[in-house]
Amino acid sequence: MNALKAAWPFVTGILLCEGVGVVAAVATQESVQTWYPALEKPFFTPPDWLFAPVWIVLYAAMGVAAALVWREGAGQPRVQGALGIFAVQLLLNGAWSVVFFGARSPAGGLVVIVALWSALAATTWFFFPLRAAAGWLLVPYLAWVTYAVALNAAIWGMN
Repeated sequence: MNALKAAWPFVTGILLCEGVGVVAAVATQESVQTWYPALEKPFFTPPDWLFAPVWIVLYAAMGVAAALVWREGAGQPRVQGALGIFAVQLLLNGAWSVVFFGARSPAGGLVVIVALWSALAATTWFFFPLRAAAGWLLVPYLAWVTYAVALNAAIWGMN
């Protein structure tokens, strides 16, 4: 029972984050298959097959990072604040897919992804002092979102 209790925050965190990815993917599947391929894209656009595996790994890392912070003391104000900002960035993550793909709006997507980047940078900043490993787990995600901001901006500019 102790192992299950210790694993619970990790299982919950990973499932929650991966769940956001699944919901966003299902909600935007049609646009991803029809609208997105027809857009003009910059030379630095990755191949389509790369997005799913990258996001699966990033969502898992997010879930583990959140669990590590949660275990530092869920009732502490600093932990609650950090997890609150984490929740905001996670909601913005899901919202980006709905706005960019679902609404077929690169301009709207750019607004959302800049807000996501800001919330994610704040989350990373607040995670580091609570649990350095949690902060480091978010660094690849922050790098990917930084790249995604540039990609989103370029697609908006080209279309």
